[in-house]
Amino acid sequence: MSPTPLISRAATALAGEVTVPGDKSISHRALMVAALAVGESSIDGLLEGEDVLRTAAAMRALGALVTRRDDGRWVLFGRGVGGLAEPDDMLDMGNAGTGARLLTGLVATHPFTSFFSGDASLRSRPMRRVIEPLSRMGAGFVGRSGGRLPMAVIGTASPIPISYELPVPSAQVKSAILLAGLNTAGTTTVIERQATRDHTELMLRGFGADVAVEALAHGERVISVKGHPELTGRALKVPADPSSAAFPVVAALLVRDSALTVTGVGTNPLRCGLFLTLREMGADIRWTNSREEGGEPVADLVVRHSALRGVDVPPERAPSMIDEYPILAVAAAFAEGTTRMRGLAELRVKESDRLAAMARGLQACGVRLAIEGDDLVVEGGGIPAGGATIPVNLDHRIAMAFLVMGMAAAAPVAIDDASAIDTSFPGFAALMNGLGAKIGADQA
Repeated sequence: MSPTPLISRAATALAGEVTVPGDKSISHRALMVAALAVGESSIDGLLEGEDVLRTAAAMRALGALVTRRDDGRWVLFGRGVGGLAEPDDMLDMGNAGTGARLLTGLVATHPFTSFFSGDASLRSRPMRRVIEPLSRMGAGFVGRSGGRLPMAVIGTASPIPISYELPVPSAQVKSAILLAGLNTAGTTTVIERQATRDHTELMLRGFGADVAVEALAHGERVISVKGHPELTGRALKVPADPSSAAFPVVAALLVRDSALTVTGVGTNPLRCGLFLTLREMGADIRWTNSREEGGEPVADLVVRHSALRGVDVPPERAPSMIDEYPILAVAAAFAEGTTRMRGLAELRVKESDRLAAMARGLQACGVRLAIEGDDLVVEGGGIPAGGATIPVNLDHRIAMAFLVMGMAAAAPVAIDDASAIDTSFPGFAALMNGLGAKIGADQA
């Protein structure tokens, strides 16, 4: 498929009310858990980006009945815990790293073999972090060097419950283990040194699983799931994705005279590190109409243009904003003073090496910065020059971050390929243009 370059030019103001797509993390989990439930489940607000659609196709291949109604509601009839069927063909996960890692856990404790592949970006990403604990549970794996896809997952008929301490905070690894634990007799436990997003725990409880969460000193948590629960189908509403909301929010902060409302955004405290950080930087962001939908806290975000200042972002905040560092780095480039983002090792194993990719792109746009170990240090002040074309390497968040930069930089900013944006934010350019952005394909 040919690349689709885009260019973003300076906007005069962003204004209006907008709803961003449904939460990607919750959408993946809703499809998977509903496929294990007995009876009918319905999902409203499901993100219909390519990543989530790959997960929906995988659940069909594993035997669940998955349909989309004309009104946008998704309806699933699950197979029950332990009832998934061996897929007839390769599970092609496209660019969906979350989908691939969580599904690996799901099938690891079923007595059949599954084959996983994906696009060039996904095939380059390491899977060792999920292979290691799932191997302890009895599953087998045959893949390329470094534990990369394509990969065969040889499920075990006699899975062993484990207690596993995450070496690096990761909601994906935690979730893969908990999903594997559903079809494992006994209690499977994950210990995390820093709390990571808890959508899997909330989702499993909502469907009827016995999930215990114990908070220890210094931010540690112990999460346990009892095997072989009977999950019962239910109705879900997926909140708007805070990771997607981050792009129009930061754009409104950077573009003069902007005033924007983003409706129905998930405000789970384990996902709101970016908004906390932006407020520390001086951002005018208010939460209104706070409520709960589908077991998750939700609010409308009211945002106004703000003068930002540099801050020190502590490493323990990283799990609550791991996907938002690219757009935070753009905000930091416009802030007065130095912003240090600490403890970003996890960014090296995302859709691309996001730490290196952001550094290269910012430098190309005239921003002074340094990478010190796993810290990114951005020197703000003034308006960045822009004027660069950024290679995004199939990374949707890098692509959107630099399109936001172009809205407020001195010269337009282009990206070489926008195709990956549809994995998480279908219609991003059209939505932003509707608010006053100037994003287009013409690079003349």
